[in-house]
Amino acid sequence: MTLFLSYIFYIITFQNQSKADNIFLFPINGISTFTVMKKIVLPFLAAACFSMPMLAHASSNPYISVSGGPGLMTNSTVNNASDWAKYKTGYLINAAVGLKTDYARLEAEVGYHNNDLDRWGPAPANSGASISMWTFMANGYLDYTIKDSDITPYLMAGLGLAAVEGNDTFTTKNDSVLAWQVGAGVGFKASDKVSIDLGYRYFAAGDAKLDADIFSISSHNIIAGIRYAL
Repeated sequence: MTLFLSYIFYIITFQNQSKADNIFLFPINGISTFTVMKKIVLPFLAAACFSMPMLAHASSNPYISVSGGPGLMTNSTVNNASDWAKYKTGYLINAAVGLKTDYARLEAEVGYHNNDLDRWGPAPANSGASISMWTFMANGYLDYTIKDSDITPYLMAGLGLAAVEGNDTFTTKNDSVLAWQVGAGVGFKASDKVSIDLGYRYFAAGDAKLDADIFSISSHNIIAGIRYAL
């Protein structure tokens, strides 16, 4: 897992910044996602990556987790046309392996997202048209431990890659882009080894070039999961 985290951090840190500026064009309230990554996600993940040796030597505990929930994909800008692609509520499924201390977690996560298209411009989308993604993320968590309580609030951020696939009735188009996510939630201790997680994540990725169309990619995700300490 250390190699996975370090590889993701290497990709982002040592890419030419002008190239990254071109990749991350989707704005959040007028701020580019590259700016959000540079000011929030990258520092969070950098601290996580460099703390890996400390976690390995500290009293850290390995765990595995599975999670999923509804994926609310935001309307996509397509070829500079705002809100051109609109989506039905979809779903996502994640699986992860990680290390946990009393105050932090680091994990490598693989996820699958799927949303059917609802409208394409002014017209209904073709039956079966969808956007799906395999995501490969390095996530860091900060856990706020409450004394004598089984409830643990947390903040998280992640950075990685998204393999985006656009499907319509007759063709499939693919692109791979950089991706990031931030979120918050609470963990409920069910037993000494089992915790239940409930949370929210905002996921965004670079614009995906699917054949002749360039899509903005982002979603609001509600997550419920089970974490098992090994």
